[in-house]
This record gives sequence, C-alpha cells and structure tokens, in this order.
Amino acid sequence: MFKDGLLTHKRILVTGGGTGLGKAMAEGFLTLGAEVFICGRRKGVCDATADELMQRRGGKVTAYGVDIRDAGAVDAMVEDIFAAGPLTGLVNNAAGNFISRTEDLSPRAFDAIANIVMHGTFYVTHAVGKRWIEAGVPGDVVSIVATWVRNGGPFVTPSAMSKSAVQAMTQSLAAEWGRYGVRLNAIAPGEIPTEGMSKRLNPGEAPGARSAALNPMGRCGTFEELQNLATFLMSDGCRWLTGETLAMDGAQGLATGGNFYELRKWGDEDWARARESIKAQNVKDRAERG
Repeated sequence: MFKDGLLTHKRILVTGGGTGLGKAMAEGFLTLGAEVFICGRRKGVCDATADELMQRRGGKVTAYGVDIRDAGAVDAMVEDIFAAGPLTGLVNNAAGNFISRTEDLSPRAFDAIANIVMHGTFYVTHAVGKRWIEAGVPGDVVSIVATWVRNGGPFVTPSAMSKSAVQAMTQSLAAEWGRYGVRLNAIAPGEIPTEGMSKRLNPGEAPGARSAALNPMGRCGTFEELQNLATFLMSDGCRWLTGETLAMDGAQGLATGGNFYELRKWGDEDWARARESIKAQNVKDRAERG
C-alpha cells in the first residue's frame, strides 16, 4: 500500500528486533528503503535475523546484542549508531510478559517485566532523543503498548503498569519535545500470535485461538497490518500526529476489555498448570540462547 522507496534515507532502530513483532516491523521498513538497526539480548539471534532480512530484501541491517535494562550499554549502542549519522526513527518494541495472579508475584518477577518495559524503554528513548535535540534534527518514536493502558490488565499487572508508563512517556515527551520536531506515538495491538509470547499468556492453547474466538472481527491481527501502521507513523505523511496511542485490535478492547479478566474463573490447579507451562517455555528459551 506504500510506494517503493518511501523510507529511503530513514535510519530506524527497532528494539527486540530479532524475533516476532520487532522482526516484522524491521522487515517492513527495510523493504521500503530504510537502513535498519535491530537489538536484543541474544546477539546470535539478531545477527541471524539481520542476515536473513538482507538476503531476502536487500538493503542494510545492523545487529546489536544489548540488554536494554543496562542504561550504559544502551547509550554505547546509540553512540555507535550516531557516529555514522543520526537515527531518524526508534521503535520501542522490546518487552516481556506472563500471566499470574498478582498475589503470587515476587518482587523479582515484577522487576523482570518493569525493568524491560518501563526502564528499558525510557533508557533507549532518552539516549536517542537527547542526541536528536543536541544535533538539532527531528525524529520519530513509536512504542508498542497494549489496550490495557486504557482499562487495566488483571493478571498481567506488571505489564499493565509498565505499558501505562510508556504511554505516559509518549504523551509527556510529545508535549515537551514537539518544539524540536520530535514526535512520539504508540501502537496498542491486539494479539498477533508469536509462539513464545502466546505460550506465556495463553499456556496450553493454540496461539491466537482465544483472541480469535472473542474478537468482533473473528480473527487475530497480522504482521502485515502492524508493518503498515508502524510505517505510516514513521513516514512523513502526517507530521502533526503526535502524542497518540492507536489501538489496532479489531475492536476487541471495546467489546471485551481486551484483557485477561476471564481468568478470574481459574482455580489453584489451573494456575499451577499455567506456571509449569510458562516455566517450560522459559527453559526452552534459555536452551536456545545457549
């Protein structure tokens, strides 16, 4: 739906860009001519993604192995990118989440989400934004949040709190940095099935099955739809659009709240099975990281 070369001369960093939604958005930007940078904790995964995308789409993708919870590491990465020229765009996509009764959470479990979603998102946005301001150049930030920022997220409280903080950052900095030509917007997608996250949020179910059954449009979202919306926000098509959170969920948030309220029906055995399934997925992920 976009003309070829739309994002030529754009340089865009996607956090959590090695897999899932981040990889999809990175590919969309690359296809339209952008130079793309991706980062994630697993350098090998990001390197493999960069090679795959360049072989399939051409262009240039540079990978970094960075834990965005480490502000110093984030700043060093951004400094390295800016050494060859300023970024024009940032996508805050890196995140984590799992379902749990809030009374069962430990401080460490809460921090596992908040340190990535809230702290990490701020560290990257701050490192990029201050360089835009110092250089006197404009820039665009797109952050991935959730419809829970509007009505809360039972059984995903750490994510709901942290994503709400990202929305507050989006609104606050849109007002504060608008005079510098820096725009900040957010996308609140419904479920776009990815294997790892689906198994942490809907353990024991086929990815996307629950959302498709409840959604007013009878389906989940697609990578292509997210690519298209993120591309529009990164383009120069409407420079006056800033400080907004755009829901892309087939109206599920309006119809059902778009959250996990139905899990109130679960008993102890249900939660025990969910915890074991999530632990198994975590073990699998650690094994894949080596």
